[in-house]
Amino acid sequence: MYDWIIIGGGIHGCTVATYLVKKKEVPIHKICVIDPYPEPLFKWKRLTGLIDMPYLRSPFVHHLDTNPFSLQSFKKDEGENFYGPYKRPALSLFNQHSSTVLDEIEISKAWFQGKVEHVEKRENDWIVRTSGLDHFPGKNIVIATGMNNQLAYPSWGSDLAGARPKQVGHLFAESIPIMEPPIVVIGGGISAAHLVIKLSKKYPGNVYQIARQSYSVHDFDSDPGWLGPKHMSGFEKLSRYEERREVIDHARHKGSMPSELANKLRNLKRNNAFTFIQDEVQSWTVTGDEIILHLTKEKSIVKAKTILFATGFSKEVMKVDWLQKLIQEEKLTCAKCGFPVVKEDLSWCNHLFVTGPLAELEIGPVSRNISGARKAAERIVNHTI
Repeated sequence: MYDWIIIGGGIHGCTVATYLVKKKEVPIHKICVIDPYPEPLFKWKRLTGLIDMPYLRSPFVHHLDTNPFSLQSFKKDEGENFYGPYKRPALSLFNQHSSTVLDEIEISKAWFQGKVEHVEKRENDWIVRTSGLDHFPGKNIVIATGMNNQLAYPSWGSDLAGARPKQVGHLFAESIPIMEPPIVVIGGGISAAHLVIKLSKKYPGNVYQIARQSYSVHDFDSDPGWLGPKHMSGFEKLSRYEERREVIDHARHKGSMPSELANKLRNLKRNNAFTFIQDEVQSWTVTGDEIILHLTKEKSIVKAKTILFATGFSKEVMKVDWLQKLIQEEKLTCAKCGFPVVKEDLSWCNHLFVTGPLAELEIGPVSRNISGARKAAERIVNHTI
């Protein structure tokens, strides 16, 4: 019997595990972290490495450890470890620090690679079952699964990806096509920006970016006031969850990027390293190994041999079979938007907690970020018996 079962071993799950061990002094052998991947932060490292992200968007106080200044005082390698006035950490430094923190709590002793298929309540505890028919009994559960891994495509995109899988793929898929220019990147957010910068250096003049809007520039993906009482005091007074959802959606700077990325893109564009096209794809055709994208404006076309979608994940975060069954079986309360209605300590019911997107009606617009992971872990640890 475990004291804590954490479903998900990404940023949020690992942060909760760290807080449980370091702040609540839960022995690591009393914690079980269930994740589809072989090691902590596997997907985070893969995706950030894929786009060659040099620095995080978050400042230096946002990380997995309990001490806010742990990353700043961490032993540094040579080179630029922090960027800009907010001291945004280098990805390599953040990953090195994360590995050290997780080694300190010996998370490998709690790690189980598996895919959750079913969660059920017994009299005084829970049972989590995985696809490998393993089952884990536990007193408390934290759902820290983040997004649902369903990739988002524009209306025309999924058909094209299905028709030409060797040439067309999604940046966040388990595998991507072999790059052969000319290359088209679909999307205008921060992931697309990093990808375009990387590809433009390798294939100058043979990269195209197609986005519906011009670059949206913000230091962070929501105003820093959402980290404290400046904005959250008003948010917490909202009793109607429809209003909270509206505030969250309005507060997020979706598809935005920090200024240095936008400046890099503009410089590359001036030097003809890539072509930015503000438009939408209306349809596509194929001639041999060449894919022709027909655009909406002026009926122009773009020819490509490789197309990568940097269009994020589906908004249907709650569309997970085992989660929907759990909601029905335990009669868990959800708002009209489908997201959990939880208590201040992020409990959905007794001994069942959430973090990440599932906690955002309580944590607010920062809930999905590293700062949100820290806030959630703090609440779960401080408010539980």
